[in-house]
Amino acid sequence: MRAPGHGPVVRLADGGVAALRALDPAAPWLPAWRDLSRRPFVENLFYDPDFALAALDAFGDGVDILLVGDRPPEEPGLRLAAVWPCRRGRGRWGVPLRLTLGWMHGFGVFGVPLLDPEAPDRALDGLLRGAARLAGPRLMLPYVPTNGPFADLLARACRRHGLARAEFWEHARAVLDLSDRTGPERAAYLDHLSPRRRRRLRQSAERLAPLIFETVRDPADLRAALDDYIALEGTGWKGRAGTAIGDAPGESAFLHASVAAFGALGRVRIDRLRRDGTTLASAVTFVGGARAWCLKISFLEAEARDSPGAQLLHHLTRSLIADAALDGADSCAPPDFRLAETFWAERMPLAHVLIAAPGGDQLFGLARRLEGLRARMSRMLARRTWAQGRKGARAAGAPDAPTSRSD
Repeated sequence: MRAPGHGPVVRLADGGVAALRALDPAAPWLPAWRDLSRRPFVENLFYDPDFALAALDAFGDGVDILLVGDRPPEEPGLRLAAVWPCRRGRGRWGVPLRLTLGWMHGFGVFGVPLLDPEAPDRALDGLLRGAARLAGPRLMLPYVPTNGPFADLLARACRRHGLARAEFWEHARAVLDLSDRTGPERAAYLDHLSPRRRRRLRQSAERLAPLIFETVRDPADLRAALDDYIALEGTGWKGRAGTAIGDAPGESAFLHASVAAFGALGRVRIDRLRRDGTTLASAVTFVGGARAWCLKISFLEAEARDSPGAQLLHHLTRSLIADAALDGADSCAPPDFRLAETFWAERMPLAHVLIAAPGGDQLFGLARRLEGLRARMSRMLARRTWAQGRKGARAAGAPDAPTSRSD
């Protein structure tokens, strides 16, 4: 069915309504999306509407929002049960095979849909059924955990509907998990650092002294701190490779817009390690409900011998631990990013999950084989890129460059 003057909607068997809409800053359903993003089953910064809207110009071409609610999204009083930003296309595998892929980009690396925490099974069922009728027979959820609450929820849904599924791009990234820890346990979190690591941190801090660790939160100061971060990144290997944020006007505009939007709500911090007015390392971190997302970190390569990035993350970790409102943080890091893994002991296993939508997919086997081939080829290219970045970093006297993300 089609609501008058709007896009199509489908009625679901449980009485809910699913709709597919373009990402639009003037959409009347944005308040309902914001409400769900403040109380999700699993937090996801990257599917917050304000983050998504900031990313629209740089990364949002062709993005639709799959909405599941109690009424058509343009009607007053809407309450949403599920939100999934996605793209529909036929070009991922080089053959005309349809795929609806959860939205991801270089600054968006967690793909769990926003789901109603009071009825997550029903919300996910509505999303899967709505996607089958509005988007196509096969879906891919990128960067979703392979264990934990959402993984269990997805497994139940696949069993219930008899859905074929396959996982690709399996990897793990460092996270800081403070949930269920008492005050003394939080205070002792960094005790896992070895005596050798502690000694090296102390010695490098002495050589870098005098150091000042500062956290910028005031909206009036965030823009200058972000410009400082972008300039710092541009002095390193990314600047030499032409891949720094400062070399990409769209990315720079996105980061400024997102920092401004979240900073006005007190949900951004830019942490810096400085000496005599010079920034040695800087990190941009967003804060959700009870979770921090360390989106970007950079350091001054001229001081790489004394690891200012490690010094900064050590200070940042202690600051996050001291914040009683937080129960954890996501490093948002690519695989094998040693800096985050040094300080944050926990690992979150992730994968891209390919799913046949309810109703079946006769070509699922072909899609699975094609994605497997794509994964193997992309990993070969990623290893080559990593090796080149590592060579360049060593030539500059810097630690190993991080590996590329899977896509």
